Amino acid sequence: MSKRNNFIWIGLNVISWIIFVGLCIQAGGLITNTVATLILTPSGATKFWKEVDLSAVYNHNQSYFVMLSVLLVIVTILKVILFYFILKIFHDKKLDLLKPFNETIKRFILGMAYLALGIGFFASWGTTIVDNLAGQGIKIPGLNNLKIAGADVWLFMGVSLLIIGFTFKRGIELQNESDLTV
Repeated sequence: MSKRNNFIWIGLNVISWIIFVGLCIQAGGLITNTVATLILTPSGATKFWKEVDLSAVYNHNQSYFVMLSVLLVIVTILKVILFYFILKIFHDKKLDLLKPFNETIKRFILGMAYLALGIGFFASWGTTIVDNLAGQGIKIPGLNNLKIAGADVWLFMGVSLLIIGFTFKRGIELQNESDLTV
């Protein structure tokens, strides 16, 4: 691998670590704030996470507050898992660009696809809840502030990765046939 490519791989690894740590902090903060708001002090909903005010949702219906909080946590944890797998593939050094059609890469791509679909599904569900609450006249932060915007992008990415994963699966089959005939 050339020095430039090696530099790019190192840069991607560092960026992945930064995103992973940030998402872990976000997931921990969401879980802590949800539990603290429900058990200790309901006033915690006013500055739920990063100045997001969910007090109107909490005061309207605690079930909606819990449901929205759980969806926020699920989306964040799925993102954490996604970046964990990215870091794991970097760490294990199983990316063989000379022979890319292998079982490890296929599993990696399909795993990313299923995680992206999961993120898209739960983000879409959260979007529906936010829209319903806003339709009832409840003051609620925007989807970008709640970090669940872009469900359609995650679903598109998941479907695209599924197609690529199944293409890799077929490539592995063809590569194995070619290896047997030579």
